[in-house]
Amino acid sequence: MCVPSSTFCLRTPGAGAKAGAAMALSDADVQKRIKHMMAFIEQEAIEKAEQIDAKAEEEFNIEKGRLVQTQRLKIIEYYEKKEKQIEQQKKIQMSTMKSQARLKLLQVQNDLVSELLNEAKLRLIRIVADPGVYQEMLYKLVLQGLFRLLEPEVIIRCRQQDYILVEGVVRQAIPQYNTVSKKHVNVHLDVEMHLSMNSMGGVEVYSCDQKIKVSNTLESRLDLLAHQKMAEIRRTLFGANPNRKFLI
Repeated sequence: MCVPSSTFCLRTPGAGAKAGAAMALSDADVQKRIKHMMAFIEQEAIEKAEQIDAKAEEEFNIEKGRLVQTQRLKIIEYYEKKEKQIEQQKKIQMSTMKSQARLKLLQVQNDLVSELLNEAKLRLIRIVADPGVYQEMLYKLVLQGLFRLLEPEVIIRCRQQDYILVEGVVRQAIPQYNTVSKKHVNVHLDVEMHLSMNSMGGVEVYSCDQKIKVSNTLESRLDLLAHQKMAEIRRTLFGANPNRKFLI
């Protein structure tokens, strides 16, 4: 029992001992509490580590996806570029092959035209071999030359082997020329210069000063006819083509 006093209070010894005993913990309890705290801390560490791993995995997947997408776009761009290059090369090759094919076709066509002209020359040679037909042809060539010049004095040049024939047709052509043109003409046969012996035939008619020439050789007439008829010849041989241009 405690008696009030101005300076101190007396307690019974039994009451303080009981309170100290109640507050004291055993070693087992301390160890248990420590283990509980360690388990709690460990669990928090594990959860934190899992969060860090999850975050790292998420960031890794995002970065990986970004890198994969970037590389994928680069690969797509690379192969698109390669595809365009290959397509361009194909177009160039196709254009080259078409050009080569056109050139070959034109060469074959030109060869056929050349064969046709050679055949025409052979036929002319056979015609020249017939004196009657050739004389009639010479008459027309001489008369045409006179009309084209319309000169009062002309010189006619022919092959040496045709001299006599040309002399005869000149005598026939002068009256016809005088009648039609109402003009007089003196014709001189060139006895010093002749057409080449390899020439197919025909005549060359010159003005007196030889500044004007009418070439009525068979070669020149054939070339002129071929030039005038080339479009028709090609159309007959190879068919119509509005884009085709004819050059001799």
